[in-house]
Amino acid sequence: MTTDTAPEPSPDDDLVADLRLGVMRMRRRLVNERHPDNDLSISHMGVLAMLHRHGACTPSRLAQLERVQPPSMTRTVNLLADRGLVSRAPDAVDRRVTHVHLTDAGRAVLAADRHRRDAWLARRLDELDHSDREALRRAASVLLRLAQED
Repeated sequence: MTTDTAPEPSPDDDLVADLRLGVMRMRRRLVNERHPDNDLSISHMGVLAMLHRHGACTPSRLAQLERVQPPSMTRTVNLLADRGLVSRAPDAVDRRVTHVHLTDAGRAVLAADRHRRDAWLARRLDELDHSDREALRRAASVLLRLAQED
C-alpha cells in the first residue's frame, strides 16, 4: 500500500508561485489591452498569429500547433474565412489537402492588436529603471525557453 504524502518544500516554491502569478497577471493585462474593435477570441487571434509565424498551414497542422481538436480548428478557420481574415487554397499536388493562408485583412487585424498591446507594455517598461529593464530583458529569454514545447 502506498501513501500519498505532500512533496517536501523546495527552496524554489516561492519562485514557482511568484512566476506563475506574475505570468498569469501579465497575460490578463495584455488580453485586456486588446484593440477595442477586435471582437475575435484569443483563440482566433492565436490562429492568425500562428499563420503569421509559420506561413500557410493545413487545418490539421494548425490544430496540432494550437493544441485543439481538428473539428474545433475547422470551426475557427471557417469563422476567420467568413470574415476574410484567412483564405483556403487546395494543395498544388494533392487537391484533397487544403492550406490556410493569412490574408492582408488578417495581417492588419493582427498588427493593430499587437500594436496596441505593445504600446501599453512599452509605456509600462518606460516607468522602470535601467536595471529592472535589463533584468526583464534577461528574464524574457528564459521565459521563452521555459515555454517551449518538450
